[in-house]
Amino acid sequence: MENILSVKGLKTRFDKHTIFENLSFDVKRDDTLAVVGANGSGKSVLFRALLGLIPFEGTVEWAKDARIGYVPQKLSVGKDIPLTVIEFLRLKEPDSKKIKEVITSVGFREKAKHIHHDIRVLNTRLGALSGGELQRILMAYALLGDPNVLLLDEPTAGVDLAGEETFYNLFARLKKDVDLTIIFITHDKEVVERYAGSVLKLVHEHHEH
Repeated sequence: MENILSVKGLKTRFDKHTIFENLSFDVKRDDTLAVVGANGSGKSVLFRALLGLIPFEGTVEWAKDARIGYVPQKLSVGKDIPLTVIEFLRLKEPDSKKIKEVITSVGFREKAKHIHHDIRVLNTRLGALSGGELQRILMAYALLGDPNVLLLDEPTAGVDLAGEETFYNLFARLKKDVDLTIIFITHDKEVVERYAGSVLKLVHEHHEH
């Protein structure tokens, strides 16, 4: 199986601290890679480098057809933000049918199968959602645009256990349905054992320059 991502000699600095250096790894297409390591080992920094959001040395090479969806660890949304779920999702996808499909795929349901009406959460303001609901909306946002790579930064942080179970079942289902490579950060050993095809362990190696 060919690589969808190849990283060679990656080095990043943050406030004069080297977070990691000479980090090299490949991700095969359709793999599920867990990124693990102690707090401060640079897991979220690695994601930012992979997304090209911070400067780095070395090379990060995505396959030409890579379409990346990203779910951040936690998005803090003010209670007074007037944006509704549908308005937020339309920033990425104008087609209401696709939005409803993706909202259903992340576990929101219409009340009755025979009544065709809007899924209630679509008209809810982002600030009124629970932590678990917001996390699922962020997942829905990442899934719009038909990505073939998902980067998930601790997708279940702040989500209760039932929500966590739903989340990982969702990604097991997505893996079955589509050609999808998933790279996710987690602290949960059980999740690694159940869902990861490969594991990348980051070792804390900060030093000052």
